Amino acid sequence: MTALAGVRVLDLTHYIAGPHCTKLLADYGAGVIKVERPGTGDPARSLGPFYQDTPHLEGSGLFLHLNTNKRGITLNLKSAEGKDIVRRLAQKSDILVENFSPGVMEGLGLDYQSLAPANPRLVYVSISNFGQTGPYRDLRASEIVSFAMGGPMNVTGHPEREPLKLGGNVVAYHAGAVAAYATMLALYTAEDTGEGQQIDVSVYETQTGFRDRRVVYLTAYAYTGEIGERPNPEVRLGAGTRPCADGYVNITAMGYRFSELCQMIGHPELVKDQRFSTVAARMQPEAGEAFDEYYLPWLMSHSMRDAVAESQAHHLLAGPINSVKDIMEDPHFQGRGFWETVDHPYTGPLLYPGRPFLMGETPRLPAQRAPLLGEHTVQVLREELGYTQEEVLLLRQQGVI
Repeated sequence: MTALAGVRVLDLTHYIAGPHCTKLLADYGAGVIKVERPGTGDPARSLGPFYQDTPHLEGSGLFLHLNTNKRGITLNLKSAEGKDIVRRLAQKSDILVENFSPGVMEGLGLDYQSLAPANPRLVYVSISNFGQTGPYRDLRASEIVSFAMGGPMNVTGHPEREPLKLGGNVVAYHAGAVAAYATMLALYTAEDTGEGQQIDVSVYETQTGFRDRRVVYLTAYAYTGEIGERPNPEVRLGAGTRPCADGYVNITAMGYRFSELCQMIGHPELVKDQRFSTVAARMQPEAGEAFDEYYLPWLMSHSMRDAVAESQAHHLLAGPINSVKDIMEDPHFQGRGFWETVDHPYTGPLLYPGRPFLMGETPRLPAQRAPLLGEHTVQVLREELGYTQEEVLLLRQQGVI
């Protein structure tokens, strides 16, 4: 028994945020039908990395990861027949998720107001860059635009240099996770009251509301009207990333733990050195440079694993700066069964990241591969909507599927 067994989801999403939302639902048991455009499919199919570095609709690692445990169909949503199929599937669904630009679904006659009368319990999730309302509603955005406008870049990077963006697509994945959370709240309410609702997820707002150090800056500004500077990572002696013999490590030895760091590197006398004897002294830029004369030789004589092990033995917070290879070979991930091997007719068996959390009584489904483009179209039309083989053939001839 899975947590979301019996929940039916109609997935009209593409790229990352929307598919990540529906992946979280599918992986925990929801029956997800993913709708793609005939011929080309979800644009994420054209995004790398690709199997053997060769672009192919069935070889995008991004798409394959984001669409496990889903069935896939193709529909031309501009055709009357395609829109009618969506309406009929929506009547049988508990949840519909879409991430088109605001106004697109209304133009197709597939917005919440159009579908809700036939299915009052429907939870309708709309994910967009800036939300369904507001002055930015129709603006275009990308990962870095959202990261910049939402505030994360303003507090990331060296204070005397240009702001920096975190690597990857953290904005999109975070928005997808927020959307999945909101979906579960609305589903719980619908099961209790019998009434669905539309959820309006603004990627912009998920960034600004992200509960990290931005909240400290926002609150401080609300209190004082002053804009704080980005913290300087170079002046925090005893905390930060440093090189070692075979890579980099992050070791934190703030406050009274600084004496443990001095003991570890073989220089206990530094605790009484006036350059390092107080927190205020250790915050000075020149203190960090002076301490590195003792610290770096110790680090460069230790591997990542040994430096972390000795740090933890001295009760310091420490961890290696892992590469992708390190993560794939990490014994902790392997010991908890995090990685899953998923076979695919185009790529063959590949290793995929597994569940984000463990549930003792309602576990995550074993990962089933992402659908081939249009793989389940005939099955869904015939089994879910009662189309005959002749009717399906006609839809294909008309370019509907």
